[in-house]
Amino acid sequence: MIDKRSPVPIYYQLEHVIRQQIDTGELQPGDLIPSEREYAEQLDVSRMTVRQAITNLVNEGLLYRQKGRGTFVAEQKLEQNLSGLTSFTEDMRSRGMVPGSTLLAFQIVPADKKVADRLSLAEHAPVYEIKRIRLADEVPMALETVYMSANLIKGLSEAIITASLYHHIEEELGLEIGRAVQSMESAIVSEAERPHLLVPKGAPVLLIERHTFLKDGTPLEYVKSSYRADRYKFTIDINR
Repeated sequence: MIDKRSPVPIYYQLEHVIRQQIDTGELQPGDLIPSEREYAEQLDVSRMTVRQAITNLVNEGLLYRQKGRGTFVAEQKLEQNLSGLTSFTEDMRSRGMVPGSTLLAFQIVPADKKVADRLSLAEHAPVYEIKRIRLADEVPMALETVYMSANLIKGLSEAIITASLYHHIEEELGLEIGRAVQSMESAIVSEAERPHLLVPKGAPVLLIERHTFLKDGTPLEYVKSSYRADRYKFTIDINR
């Protein structure tokens, strides 16, 4: 499985072997892989070479280490293409997964300055504040807070939010969603977020802010989300 005469570095060959075992299902999420010593003895290579291969795969998110226990295969990350505008519910259903949410708060509040600016409203105008944990096959993926004008989107209920908010806006209210501006940055999960996302202290998250508009340019929503970086990644198509 390793060709020492090949010009390809041995650590890279080992990476390829482990990656193949994950892709083919020989190694499943949660499986313990052999230790550095076991790999080194089996392949007759140095532990430093093995360590480099495993560290690269850990950094890539395919493996993770647990102190005192060993190195395990990570859960496969969900990939979302940023070139399209879809709701979380639509995205999960397109993957054959069951979307869900746990509603933490649903209320009408006066817009603070930042929210009012994002929605082109007067400060203290009434806005819906919707806080929820977004789930895929009952696994927490993101912690999300949505703000929408209560005067623009009338009659929201917990039942509508639990189903699909975008579907209600487009099909029931007849509004056309046009575009969104989205920003993303990395961060460490906060103590307030950890219990909801079920991640350990110091775990990485992706902070996403999205500002969505109707086709006529009217601001529709301002969304702040913290996505689990161990379960989610974003891609974008770039054309010259």
